[in-house]
Amino acid sequence: MKAARLYAMGLVGAVVWVGALIVVAGCTSEQGGKGHELYGHYCSHCHGESGKQNEGFNWSSMPDPKPKDLTNKSEMSTFKDIDIFNTISRDMKDTSEEGGDEIGDDDFAVPTMPTFKYTLSEEEIWAIVGYVRGLHGGKMEFKVEERKKQLETALQTAKTTLEQATKAYEAAEKQASEEAEKKSEALKKDVEPDESSYADELAAMSKAKKELDVAQAAMTNLVTRPGKGTSVPRPDLKMKPDQLAKTVAYGQRLYENKYGCNGCHSIGPDGGKVGPALDRAGFRLNGTWVYRWLINPQAMNAETRMPALGLSDADAKAVTLYLTTLKGEAADDAAEAPVADAPKATDEKKPAEKKPAEKKPAEKKK
Repeated sequence: MKAARLYAMGLVGAVVWVGALIVVAGCTSEQGGKGHELYGHYCSHCHGESGKQNEGFNWSSMPDPKPKDLTNKSEMSTFKDIDIFNTISRDMKDTSEEGGDEIGDDDFAVPTMPTFKYTLSEEEIWAIVGYVRGLHGGKMEFKVEERKKQLETALQTAKTTLEQATKAYEAAEKQASEEAEKKSEALKKDVEPDESSYADELAAMSKAKKELDVAQAAMTNLVTRPGKGTSVPRPDLKMKPDQLAKTVAYGQRLYENKYGCNGCHSIGPDGGKVGPALDRAGFRLNGTWVYRWLINPQAMNAETRMPALGLSDADAKAVTLYLTTLKGEAADDAAEAPVADAPKATDEKKPAEKKPAEKKPAEKKK
């Protein structure tokens, strides 16, 4: 299936590699250098710095299917540039056998490969595509500059269309008002303007406004990271006991089967080692902080390696409430209390806690 093959170039998660910008593998342009930098920060911990299997430090800790060889030219050359782009920039799929999303043959549905649709700009994702092409000796054919010119032209056209539609509407409304005034004088009573006489112009103006909004959003998404400067409001995590149990179970399902959190985080012996272990998240982390972090981690730490995964309000609450139940055993549990306030630590540094001499893994719920 194409979906399975696409994992060959899936670009997972957030990384530890930090180094100077190096122009390699034919990346002589500014875009190529940017792609190398982004790949190093977000992808190399799972895919390896050069794209080879078992090279990234997190590779062996990941659940199957593990990232494939990005240097395999015979396989990677079967994908179009847009295929790679759509794998990096997509909405996550719930892969649960029962109650999950409908997944077609061409859908990429590997939960441990995160999406960067809500983290990086379109330009940045294309830069990664270009860098990945270089890993197997290829070259990206998609022209980002042409794409930019097309969007700029579409934006200008939309602005012109709206200006013309607005003038036509204002003229029609003015004419209707003048006719109403004449009738008012003739009839010696107030007569309202006939709105139906400029209904077409109003509809055309509304349509032009929507088209301008779409064109403006496309241009913005090309060069600006989504969610930049957007704060997340405080959630209401209160829930009735019977609803809470169902929500927690749903949150665990999302954690494992949709958002693939276990690709980067561990619970007990299972899971990745990019992010902090979550065995005792219920003790260490404040629910409100977790919710906000899941929705928009970049708003809380612009340099975080964890991508925003496009969680809805309901999904974020479910995963948050599931994490609050993770209270792995520790020798000094009796002396440890839940965190009262949001921790200051980021995903790179775990909040300080006294480590037990021996820690047993949390028993996985079924």
